[in-house]
Amino acid sequence: MEPVSKQGRPKASSRETLSEAACELFLEKGYDATSVSDITARAGVSRSSFFNYFAAKSDVIWSGFDKRLERLISELSTSTRDDVRVDVRDAIVRFADGFAPDALALVMSNAAAMDAEADLEREGSLRMVRMAAALSSRFARAGSDELHAAILGAAYAAAVLSATQRWALDGSGRSLLSDRLGQAVAAVEALVA
Repeated sequence: MEPVSKQGRPKASSRETLSEAACELFLEKGYDATSVSDITARAGVSRSSFFNYFAAKSDVIWSGFDKRLERLISELSTSTRDDVRVDVRDAIVRFADGFAPDALALVMSNAAAMDAEADLEREGSLRMVRMAAALSSRFARAGSDELHAAILGAAYAAAVLSATQRWALDGSGRSLLSDRLGQAVAAVEALVA
């Protein structure tokens, strides 16, 4: 158990408490009907505490994914491996490292009940575009022409989002995200072979 300092709850506890409160409210009231104030009231923390951990309500859902996306973008931007497809495949499979079912998996698997489909589509699209740009850049650095690199980047990014959703819909602990990502990468590679 983490000791509580004079400055309030331990960081992990507050982040987890906010995430749990948000997901409960999304199930009870729906995503759009839940405000940041509702979340902070349920969690028993201030609005400023919420914004210490999340920039927006959608970040409660996407924060775990975003950490991995930042790592993937960083890895791809500095990689100089000769075989770009192996490089991309490895980076995508590493995306799953330490990714346990979280708020994103819960919301994806309960999107209709939470009335969160529109937000998942919008926020997922933003992340897919960022990932596609990083992947495209990696393919371009390896010598692919601009159009080919853009198409490959988009295909792999769509595969990552699709695999993540499939993993979430499988149910907590029923499959590994790394397995789903491996299947998605194999599907893209079969299409571009």
